[in-house]
Amino acid sequence: MVMDVQPEQIANEHFDLVVIGSGFGSAFFLHEFLKRRKARVLVLEWGRHNTHEWQLDQNANTDIDDESTYKTDNADKPWNYTIGLGGGTNCWFAQTPRFHPNDFRLKSTYGVGNDWPISYDELEPFYCDAEEVMSISGDPDMARMLPRSRPFPQPPHRMSTPDRMMKAAQPEQHFVMPTARARVATAQRNSCCANLRCWLCPADAKFTANNGLMHVFQHADVSVCLGAEVRRLDHSAGSVRSVAFLRDGKEYSVSGELVILGANAIQSPAIMLRSGLGGEFVGLGLHESYGWNYEVYLDGVDNFDGSTITTGLNFGLYDGPHRAEHAAALVYFENRWQHGMRAEKGRRQALPLVIVTENLLDPENRVILDKNENAFVSFKGASDYATKGMAKALERLPALLNPLPVEQIFDRGIRPTESHVQGTLRMGTGPADSVVDRDMIHHQLRNLVVVGTSTYPSCSCANPSLTAAALSLRAASRLA
Repeated sequence: MVMDVQPEQIANEHFDLVVIGSGFGSAFFLHEFLKRRKARVLVLEWGRHNTHEWQLDQNANTDIDDESTYKTDNADKPWNYTIGLGGGTNCWFAQTPRFHPNDFRLKSTYGVGNDWPISYDELEPFYCDAEEVMSISGDPDMARMLPRSRPFPQPPHRMSTPDRMMKAAQPEQHFVMPTARARVATAQRNSCCANLRCWLCPADAKFTANNGLMHVFQHADVSVCLGAEVRRLDHSAGSVRSVAFLRDGKEYSVSGELVILGANAIQSPAIMLRSGLGGEFVGLGLHESYGWNYEVYLDGVDNFDGSTITTGLNFGLYDGPHRAEHAAALVYFENRWQHGMRAEKGRRQALPLVIVTENLLDPENRVILDKNENAFVSFKGASDYATKGMAKALERLPALLNPLPVEQIFDRGIRPTESHVQGTLRMGTGPADSVVDRDMIHHQLRNLVVVGTSTYPSCSCANPSLTAAALSLRAASRLA
């Protein structure tokens, strides 16, 4: 184990695995692979290792500004990610719903979007494994909507009063939010104290690489090279032959039997484009779900008495024949007062809501290269399918909220980003529809595995990180 191996020590060396990036996709792949097989592993991470203590002291997840790592033609659209050991595990809010079974078969069921080359049932055991690794807190009643073979590792968080009223009236569709914010303290993590600062949890209740995945990077067979910006995959005869990276302006090269590409959905396609691996779909279909803020004033019912930042998840606007015409919508019930307290009577009688709709992949939303061969994001906006779904969700919202004494619903505006970067190296059945196959192996370069949310061929309403972890566990189990 070398946590910060110097590039001169590994230059021109050969490894069993060369892993690019260290976020959800890469770390969970390694977690599973190393349990099953002994291998000499090199992790190349562009950023550095920022401990939890450093992050708290600096009030930041990383020392690298994500906006400095790409250019864009749409300055109004941010794409949030963390460069550093652990990647998105540092900055995520730790919301962990599974994708809906019909998210995997959108095209065959509703005639829009794309199907995944795997099913919910195939991924379900690996959802359970990922939930176990992260000690997920969840509502057992959620199995009514999202079937499961094992119980959640931790009990659900305490609901807010509005959530309890909604769940009593709509038990088939309203559930406690599943989350990697501990309900019960673990050996590595404290219990969530609802301080509402989840991007950098001061209580260290949220699952991160620092408190849950360091065994991967500190494994005896793993070397980690920090500050290593991968620029190119050199390839021939159907295989990646070497990986070229920069450290302090100097280029180095290593080789590997298997190469795991898990940078993110902006940087991973940029690496492939610089490598002459454009193909028909590389970089195309950059997306995330589409979100909007609302606030509900309640008559005589207090809120903000739950035990975590988001306490409820309502599927009443999610699945059904309407998805042939407009997007599914997922309603998040918030236990945080991001719009402030009410100024008049009943200061806590307010309910912030976030509505998120699914999106469709559009080839005009893409990652290309600028004149310096760095990532350039060209993004025209959300699909009509997503925006129509949001409009329909707002129409149906009053009826959905019938169990509550609603005084008024306020539009609090679009959410600039959901901080979910997805879809530029999609999985599918073959080169005619995708970049990688159902096992996340590149269709042409059979020793190249792409992990993380860049592989998503469709855009669920649900948060993507749990699914990324489960996909990596599955891929590693099939390759180790």
